[in-house]
Amino acid sequence: MLKSKLRAYASLITRKGVNVQKNQGVIINTELEQPEFIEILVEECYKAGAGRVDVRWHHEPLTRAHVKYQKEKELSRVFDWEIQRYKAQSEDLPCVIWIISDDPDALNGIDQEKYAKAMQARSKIFKPIRDKMDDRYQWCIAAVPGVKWAKKIFPDCRKSVAVEKLWELILKTARADINPIEQWNSHNSNLEKRCKYLNSLNIRYLHYKSSNGTDLKVGMIPDSHFCAGAGKTIGGVVYNANIPSEECFISPMKGVCEGTVYSTKPLAYQGELIENFYFVFKDGKVSEYYAKKNEALLAKLLDMDENARYLGECALVPFESPINQSEVLFYNTLFDENACCHLALGRGFNETIDNFEKLSFEECINKGVNDSIIHVDFMIGTDDLEITGIDAEGKKITIFKNGTWENKEG
Repeated sequence: MLKSKLRAYASLITRKGVNVQKNQGVIINTELEQPEFIEILVEECYKAGAGRVDVRWHHEPLTRAHVKYQKEKELSRVFDWEIQRYKAQSEDLPCVIWIISDDPDALNGIDQEKYAKAMQARSKIFKPIRDKMDDRYQWCIAAVPGVKWAKKIFPDCRKSVAVEKLWELILKTARADINPIEQWNSHNSNLEKRCKYLNSLNIRYLHYKSSNGTDLKVGMIPDSHFCAGAGKTIGGVVYNANIPSEECFISPMKGVCEGTVYSTKPLAYQGELIENFYFVFKDGKVSEYYAKKNEALLAKLLDMDENARYLGECALVPFESPINQSEVLFYNTLFDENACCHLALGRGFNETIDNFEKLSFEECINKGVNDSIIHVDFMIGTDDLEITGIDAEGKKITIFKNGTWENKEG
């Protein structure tokens, strides 16, 4: 990949993704796959005004070794220095960038029960600190090719060719191939217009139906709104949390959801793929579930905490999104969730509550935003998906028809 394109992509992540402020710190979490790109990204962070940039490297084979050889107690252990580092982060509020390149099959065959229990124990310790940081710092998730990820998508290509093809695909679907910042300025403007239309409808329920068996009715929080594209911290700094992002999303009312919903793409979770699954919701909670592949792993996801079976997000994405038009299954949630409509189990988003910046974390939860240690997106979009909005007066408005927006001008 041309170095000029890599630099433009790094600049997009730095200036439109996290929008680094003068003298603000930056933390980059990344795999070992693309050190050249990380060097460029660090430099772009400094050019944007960062005071300090810390790179934290991760390597999935090490995670696999830890899970295999450590006892559950040791795997669950949180050291004092980890807590102090996280507390310092909650006070300094640096930008956080995640550069992902995960192998979809990295953790196949590990003891998933041990791993889930360890992650559950660790997450509970860090959660109170994370809650205090909520909506107070900029963050962004973006992707670079990993060799095994690239070979998963392009199995018939040699490694170098597969990686180059994945680079091209990432940049194109992330709107980062030509004049990235200009593309994102236009894209954010279009998404803002779409949200403005949705929020004018005063929707209280979304009813999803498709021929695969999905028939689901989800309640909305009365004083909430759809968000999309660029978000804003409580301090007023605008940033884009996901590159790519095609969704208009909202956090539904916890406990108000009835019916059945079928997945339409595999879910990559903890280094394995969960495939061909569905959920039945009763009183807002998953009461039944099935997966053709990795049903036991799906069960562990649902049991991560007491709120993991409730919805935290409803996201609307037209079936003709650039990612879906690529006709590629990425085996990566960042991309696959932006291919079509999706829902998320677990934690919701406080920023979808009206005037959230004036409310405490607890007040947002009390209004109906679900709180959990997980947030896991799963795809439900089809080419015949219909979504009907029902407003406060009971009026029905067609939001989606044949998998896309009914109102093309919204």
